[in-house]
Amino acid sequence: MVDTFERPPHPNRKFRRVAILFSGGPAPAANAVISTAAVSCLRNGIEVVGCRNGYSRLVEFSADKPLEAGRDYYVIDHAALRRTRNRQGIMIGTARTNPAKRIKSREDLADPEKCEPLRRVHEALQSLGVDALISIGGDDTLKSANMFRLYQESLPAGTPRISVVHVPKTIDNDYNGIDFTFGYFTAVDTLAKEIQNLLYDAEATQAYFVAETMGRSAGWLGYGAAIAGEASLVIGVEDIVDEYRTVEQVVDKDTGETKDHEIMVLDKVVGRIVDTMVAREQEGKEFGVIVLAEGLAELLPHDLLQGVTRDDHGHISIGRLNTASMFEDLVTAAYANRTGNKRKVRGVQLGYEARCARPHAFDVVLGSQLGVGAYRALAEQGLNGVMVSVIGQLQLHYVPFEQLIDPDTLLTKVRMIEIDSDFHQLARFLETYH
Repeated sequence: MVDTFERPPHPNRKFRRVAILFSGGPAPAANAVISTAAVSCLRNGIEVVGCRNGYSRLVEFSADKPLEAGRDYYVIDHAALRRTRNRQGIMIGTARTNPAKRIKSREDLADPEKCEPLRRVHEALQSLGVDALISIGGDDTLKSANMFRLYQESLPAGTPRISVVHVPKTIDNDYNGIDFTFGYFTAVDTLAKEIQNLLYDAEATQAYFVAETMGRSAGWLGYGAAIAGEASLVIGVEDIVDEYRTVEQVVDKDTGETKDHEIMVLDKVVGRIVDTMVAREQEGKEFGVIVLAEGLAELLPHDLLQGVTRDDHGHISIGRLNTASMFEDLVTAAYANRTGNKRKVRGVQLGYEARCARPHAFDVVLGSQLGVGAYRALAEQGLNGVMVSVIGQLQLHYVPFEQLIDPDTLLTKVRMIEIDSDFHQLARFLETYH
């Protein structure tokens, strides 16, 4: 007979010390992942260190600049984990430093100069006595974790290896290999409440808000917030197809080559927004909120992206563009041209207020399972190079990096909303029909 109160069996593989690292933008329930991964290790005799601010301190390591407790890493004990699963923020901090930013192909892994940051990371973790790494982050962090694993495979025989498992993180929810990422529904709820507030303001002032939500590549966050917040219309990258998309010729400033740059047809997209405004007026509604996913910025004409900076992962600084403000002017003018009337339109950016919101119970439970899953992948399954995921009723399963990353380009593929999927159609049913 099975004792349902019996603790899980002792792990098959013993680790002495595990490092936990969080990279990229914050997400609600981050501390649930960190806390449960750490406590699972501690209760099984494994020491835990938290790398402070992602890879940023590790890539600076050298014999002349050793890592310092408190400054570069934290020794995590039971006292540090007291009531942390529901805590906001990230207890070990984060950063966007990318130790593999110069590696573009497998061939680059043989270049000592390009691999120098990875070497520093490996030596830094070794200096702490770490023999396993739990990486938590978005698809860029997954790429870094995979390259760290591949780099170690090229080391001479006998060199100590550090096992690595990855936990998927993004409020954008655009991750292959998992249905919903921790923090997504908390972020959706937070932004939905903001949209509801804007709706009351819009109704009171007979105005429109163009709300730009986070979601770098896919529309999951914008769609979820629009549906829950009762927005009038939502437009994501996935909607820019057919007559809404075209190609322009762009000269690469580095190579001088002419390349195709896919862009949205601005007047068509703006026209779609005005269609909704006119349709709402026919229903007696002279107000509304239009939600735009920030990833639309990548589809702006090239001349509007001139001078915009990019981060270590090659992404444009979308927040600096303020697409919402741009659409404010375009929609105002197009509405006046179409109707001969004036309508107040205001652009607002939403997103940062959702990244460290107090996590919902679901995200805490999901994050907790993923954190425990990271420990179980390492200690119970003896796995290396896998992403921790769940299916069904949070049943753990582990996805090899090879299934998530292109073996030639070493890039991940973003999971977009499928056009005509039931989730996509849900937004179409609930928005104002034009």
